[in-house]
Amino acid sequence: MLKELNRSELLEIANSTPSKKNCLSCTPLVCNGWETVPGTFNLNSLKAIGTLRIDGATECWDEYHPHGTNLWSEDAPISIEYHPYKRSDVCECHECGRKYLRYTEYGGYYIDERIRVLNPKLIT
Repeated sequence: MLKELNRSELLEIANSTPSKKNCLSCTPLVCNGWETVPGTFNLNSLKAIGTLRIDGATECWDEYHPHGTNLWSEDAPISIEYHPYKRSDVCECHECGRKYLRYTEYGGYYIDERIRVLNPKLIT
């Protein structure tokens, strides 16, 4: 079971372990906004280190975009009380230690694995 993380723990993780610029394992994932995990990417290159999901919490589908961003914006805030962060895990690359947020979008006819680099400057 993954450790449930609060905002201060998330900030600590985001600010830890600077990563290599050109990691062969995870460079295809480096994106500031949410992106679909490439189908050819080996998800075993990432290790889950915590979760922002809280057991028993009420569902929240609201997003937080006070400055006109949207889910796909590279500068969208990371606010753990809102979707999709409330459904995300925190992962790190085995090779370089770069941290990511990851969640699974379950649509009517599809499942989409999404990922975003964990940028401490965007955590609200």
